[in-house]
Amino acid sequence: MKRLAALIVLFLALPVAAATRFEDLSYEEKLGQTLVVFVDVDSASQVRPAIEAGKIGGVLIQWGNYSLKQTQQLVEKLQSWAAKSPHKIPLLISIDYEGGTVYTPITLGFDYLPTNMMLSAAQDEEGAAAIAYLAGLELRRAGVHINFSPVLDVNSNPHNPIIGVRSFGSDPANVTKMGLSLMNGFKAAGVISVVKHFPGHGDTSADSHYKVPVVKADYNELQKIHLAPFAEAVRQEVPGVMTGHVMYPALDGKNIATFSKPILHDLLREKMGFKGFVVTDSLDMKSATSFCTIAGCAVRALDSGADMILLGRYIKPLTVFKQILQETQQKKMQPRVEEAARRIFEWKEKLGLLDGTIQTPAPIEQAYQAALEKISNESVTLVRDRKGLLPFVPPQNKKGKPTVCAVFFAPSRFADQLMSFSKPFLEKGWKIRSYNAALTPRKKDSQRAAECAKGADLLILTSLQWADKTNINQKNAINGLIKENKNTVFISTMSPYDIKNYPEADVVLATYGLNKYALQTAAHIILGNLTPRGRLPVDLQLPPEPTSASAGDERSKTHTPQAARK
Repeated sequence: MKRLAALIVLFLALPVAAATRFEDLSYEEKLGQTLVVFVDVDSASQVRPAIEAGKIGGVLIQWGNYSLKQTQQLVEKLQSWAAKSPHKIPLLISIDYEGGTVYTPITLGFDYLPTNMMLSAAQDEEGAAAIAYLAGLELRRAGVHINFSPVLDVNSNPHNPIIGVRSFGSDPANVTKMGLSLMNGFKAAGVISVVKHFPGHGDTSADSHYKVPVVKADYNELQKIHLAPFAEAVRQEVPGVMTGHVMYPALDGKNIATFSKPILHDLLREKMGFKGFVVTDSLDMKSATSFCTIAGCAVRALDSGADMILLGRYIKPLTVFKQILQETQQKKMQPRVEEAARRIFEWKEKLGLLDGTIQTPAPIEQAYQAALEKISNESVTLVRDRKGLLPFVPPQNKKGKPTVCAVFFAPSRFADQLMSFSKPFLEKGWKIRSYNAALTPRKKDSQRAAECAKGADLLILTSLQWADKTNINQKNAINGLIKENKNTVFISTMSPYDIKNYPEADVVLATYGLNKYALQTAAHIILGNLTPRGRLPVDLQLPPEPTSASAGDERSKTHTPQAARK
């Protein structure tokens, strides 16, 4: 009843805002429309004064361990504060729901969203669009309007430390094709899609959260590889584009893209013809704050052509707003601020926020789960099987039930996803032992893993690596277990770039994400219940495999992206 009452109060407040025209807003209110603060359940009260004063136009909900109901209650509370602002203009609610490493299965109450690389491995455009559509409906049920997705970065650099499975892969055409599928799916669900990180974060060797990356590619290479997906998204009238805090000397030798008029205005607006709104990446990242304060960075971004400013975490909104206000007035930026604010205001009108016509979709849990299972079955990839071990058949002369030991090197927050791996084995009468080792294992983890593997007919080892960041302890522990055990299947459960760390693994599967759907598919493939159908979306630059003769086994075979069968 309390929730219903809150919704009624909010609904009644919205029609009042319908009479508001953009021209009715003061300059301070227009500036506020361009600013976005970061909130979660615990920190929301800190931004309440700024929202009620009309100094904030939107929020980005941060990940946290709370339920979908709590997320909905948070949004309702935020919008109730906005209803008290001078012109009662609702907030734009945004989220980073991209299926990459910024998401875990227990945050915000949303179901698992496959990583972009996992979707790409499935090569199912309709399936990807369906996933985005159903996920978009769930976002709308929670009151979310904007999703900062999909990532259109072409991960052409295998040593990229931050993008990894957030990218669809290393082929520009494939990134374009799959990116548009997600974009159109979100659009069909009524969610604003914002592609990122323009003009491309895929060829970086530094993480922009901590330092300024530099992409040294010339203009022709940028246009052919990194700009291509964005150019097509612009042609398809994508609503929003997020900037990258990356320097591109071929485009601007002095500024990161977020602070670059040549990139945001000359290239994106004039040359590419972009008509939507430009969003900054978070301004609290070191690649931005190494040049300016949060307020100073906001002013620079606005002046360079950005329309929506992500202020970041741990700020005092009213203090930062006052600083931005003073500086934009001193620099006589009123026309630029009005242009940016109008774009945001118009999207609020299009969504039905200003006249209260926005609607809440019905639940779609069952349809979404079915779509996830389908994508998982299409995406899990058999990278190699040197000795034809799969499908695995236990020894015929063995007394009693066959035994499998599964050792998962993964953070404990994924523990609930691991249990589904056992089901296909149990259904075939196997005994199963499993151990969730630490992501950075210690001696005790290796000892317990060795105890689990002892006497097992089959050993399953899974790794988890973010992008190109190798975990040395994990690498050493897994390689030690591979050497000590004969029948071993290695599964890369996140970034496939870590496969190069395990050259002795005869059987390698890639899932591109750690979730119950993909793990169950991997188990079915191992047992022969499913044929592997996924294709590697990236070039792993692995050394050539030995021929069957040199391997000493006439059944020896290697699965490349081309060799994977549907």
